[in-house]
Amino acid sequence: MVHIKAFRALRPAPEYAKAVAALPYDVYDEGEARRAVEGKPMSFLRIDRPETAFPEGYDMYAPEVYEKGALLLSEDIKKGVYVREDSPSLYLYSLTMNGRTQTGLAACVSVDDYLNGAVKKHENTVREKEEDRVRHITALSAQTGPIFLAYRKNDRLSEIFRSVMEEESLYSFESEDGVRHELWRIKDEALIRETEDIFANKVEAAYIADGHHRAASAVRASLKRMEEDKGAFPDAEYNFFLSVIFPDDELKILDYNRVVRDVSGLCAEDIRRRISEHFEIREVSGEEWRPRKKGEVGMYISENSSFYMLELSKEESLKRKEDPVESLDASVLQELVLSRVFSIEDPRTDKRIEFVGGIRGDRILKEKADSCKGVAFLMYPTSIEELMKVADAGLLMPPKSTWFEPKLRSGLLIHEF
Repeated sequence: MVHIKAFRALRPAPEYAKAVAALPYDVYDEGEARRAVEGKPMSFLRIDRPETAFPEGYDMYAPEVYEKGALLLSEDIKKGVYVREDSPSLYLYSLTMNGRTQTGLAACVSVDDYLNGAVKKHENTVREKEEDRVRHITALSAQTGPIFLAYRKNDRLSEIFRSVMEEESLYSFESEDGVRHELWRIKDEALIRETEDIFANKVEAAYIADGHHRAASAVRASLKRMEEDKGAFPDAEYNFFLSVIFPDDELKILDYNRVVRDVSGLCAEDIRRRISEHFEIREVSGEEWRPRKKGEVGMYISENSSFYMLELSKEESLKRKEDPVESLDASVLQELVLSRVFSIEDPRTDKRIEFVGGIRGDRILKEKADSCKGVAFLMYPTSIEELMKVADAGLLMPPKSTWFEPKLRSGLLIHEF
């Protein structure tokens, strides 16, 4: 079961919410982050990526960089950009994109649930990336980027959410990418207790959809503080991490696509011949290469400017059917195409492959393949059910299997220790 709690949020004053709200720190490289904060003196990205306050090339992991993040937050609080809630609360955070709305509960989740497996993972993390956020959390004594979690829908929770959303929201604004963000506060103590009780008794697990590094870092920061305090304060704020938890039926995963930048001297005919050992291949038009079902992969070969639809053979499909990881389209492509055809064994480190989120559209894949005389692969999106099956089995997905949109904004809710 999942143990959540209300918290006293530090959040923007309503008139500053839109100016503060920022995409997660890890969607930017350093250059993009610097450009994103230009002309935006209230953007939370300044605090999330404090190296942007230093000259280019400055060591982003230097102690003074993290200290700068804490100083920027302190200054904004003094200026009245942020207000601190007068009592512990829960929140509803609703995002609407292209006519589709998803609404999650913003709450703090127990670190123990992460450690005992009630909060389930499907990806590995990189220690260096974890360390960066541990130092950021420690410097600010706060968690600033919520972890995106999912749970299997609960009807009573849906009823509670609908009733809360009939009230006036704290925030309602549209971000630069056209996403509508709305936030409601749940401050009624009886409703808070009921919501906490439902999670503790009815919700068996929460699944990390996006934010594996943020979650791992929050847990490490908590364990560090617990050790310093000799474990004396199990209910301390640092033993809980900030999350927004969404019902599974409202979530949509976009495709996460691949571009092979170096085909190792293979010609188009060689590529087709090797792939045909496990796939049925048919040539299609540029308007028809988007997969329509699981087991299909669109392919574009720059050499002959041709589009293809690959469909896994029935024999191979049956062989993989029962394994939640091996049956994933990303696993199939990695094993039977990227590894066997192009000798890309570790897609996390191999420079010959590039990953492109589905939010960027199909055309960018062709452009990227043409720019390097490579091959683009257009994937069918992984489903939330597939993600949950992998996590329930205690297994891991291949890298870059899921792309969630829309993304939560940082800075709207801050969990202080």
